[in-house]
Amino acid sequence: MKSWKQRKRCLDRLAGEEGWSRKIWGGSLTTCLVYPNRYRTGMSNLGFHAVYALINRHPACLCERAFLPEPDDGDLSADGASLISIESQRSLADFDMVAFSLSFENDYPHVLEILEAAGIPIESSDRNERHPLVMGGGIAVTLNPEPLADFFDLFLLGEGEAVLPGFLDLMVSLPKNLPREALLGRIQQEIAGAYVPRLYRITTGPDGCIAAREPIDPAFPERILRPCVADLEAFATEQRIITRETELGGMYLTEVSRGCGRGCRFCAAGFVFRPARFRSAAALESSFRRGLAKGKTIGLLGTAVSDHPALPLICRSILDRGGSLAVGSLRLDRVDAEMTAILKETGVETVSLAPEAGSQRLRDVIRKGIGEKEIFSAVEKLMECGIVRARLYFMIGLPTETDEDIEAMIGLVKEMERRARQTSEGKRGFRRLTLSINQFIPKAATPFQWHPLEDVAIVRRRIRRIKEGLRGEKTIRVIHGQPKWNYIQALLALGDRRVGRLLMAAHRLGGNWVRAFRESDIDADFYVYRRRKPDEILPWDFIDHGVPKTFLRNEYRKALGDRP
Repeated sequence: MKSWKQRKRCLDRLAGEEGWSRKIWGGSLTTCLVYPNRYRTGMSNLGFHAVYALINRHPACLCERAFLPEPDDGDLSADGASLISIESQRSLADFDMVAFSLSFENDYPHVLEILEAAGIPIESSDRNERHPLVMGGGIAVTLNPEPLADFFDLFLLGEGEAVLPGFLDLMVSLPKNLPREALLGRIQQEIAGAYVPRLYRITTGPDGCIAAREPIDPAFPERILRPCVADLEAFATEQRIITRETELGGMYLTEVSRGCGRGCRFCAAGFVFRPARFRSAAALESSFRRGLAKGKTIGLLGTAVSDHPALPLICRSILDRGGSLAVGSLRLDRVDAEMTAILKETGVETVSLAPEAGSQRLRDVIRKGIGEKEIFSAVEKLMECGIVRARLYFMIGLPTETDEDIEAMIGLVKEMERRARQTSEGKRGFRRLTLSINQFIPKAATPFQWHPLEDVAIVRRRIRRIKEGLRGEKTIRVIHGQPKWNYIQALLALGDRRVGRLLMAAHRLGGNWVRAFRESDIDADFYVYRRRKPDEILPWDFIDHGVPKTFLRNEYRKALGDRP
């Protein structure tokens, strides 16, 4: 049964979109691509656009979209309705595959909500031949899929452009009546980057750590390769569907780079997406033309956009066509007179910068590679060009952080504000520095994967101190998230399969995590607040990201120095 409110919303969205695909059902391998958040958020995700286009490009495949139901949709199951796709308004249970695009751990609870709203059994062990295959991909599960292992039939790890074409070819070639277990076995054997959790056995020791991990059949690989694309210019990764109903509705998103060679010790993208790859200005020309023809601002995306060797040339080519552009964040040591002049010409009034830490000692711990000279120079150059606002990203709870580092942050921001005011005197006046504070979350496949999350109580105290220290500064605004959600994010980022039981408990309790923790026999602190042993088998160690574990361990030791 379909909800008429749901169906009307889908039709209204299609009417406001340009570029969506509508293929005829019948004979095609059908996939519903799901972003586990609201439509506005999902349609701002460039990876979601790329996978949608990639599947629909296959002549024997059809791909439609679905999102987390809107708040006013109510309880679909209570009305006897189920979640439907946008393009054909079919129930998700009618598709051959339901594929989740997973970029953020905090979206994991929504996966369970969506499966329930679609009438699909939440746990993979409860599904049979009549149910679609439930699969997942994206950066979050490429780092560590284990907390979701009980809910997915398979994962495709790595970059979609590298793994999806071969996977789709195999799926199309296999007999339609192939039993589910045989199908999953073929996928695990033949597709690099495929991971079927049920085909791997995990043994836990008396200390709660993983003692062993092995495939149930020698034919399955012990380690899962994370495929990546060698030549970015073989395809265009750009926005495929134009709609105003997104967080970035005025932009046409285009990926200009992938990966980063900086090696910041906290950044997963800098390790998992190695090596750094850049699209040439010539290769990007056609994408820019398409975006500008639609009257859009070109949004340049990438892990390290400001490291692109031809960034000024790329920006100038957009401006010369009468267009405008947006860059998410600039490296502080890449803010020069040429770049600020280009940004000013586009009408930009706010630029994002990421000092990350207040003291030089702590910036060295995280291997940020910048000093106060670059920080102050960037602020002064922006103000000289009349860019009157800056957003500053800082992390708290970093490894080895002390109260002295927090005081250094307060002092650094005050000095940045003083120099901004001083530099902009006599010109269009400096307006504001917005200090965005985020707690450091340890991530898999980084040097800090062994490090615990900082205690939430300490983080709250340090946030209060920062706000108190900057309270009298009228042109400085402080914003931050809720530390309690950082605990859950860390749990879902660092957990093993047992964390899936906590996720299911919280789902059954309507999202009441406090009660789920209280009623469970699983110690969440074991995953969040415990420093892992150097030789411990980590839940994600079976994934080969191309970076040796010994290298990451050495980087962690260098970061800690002589500290225990």
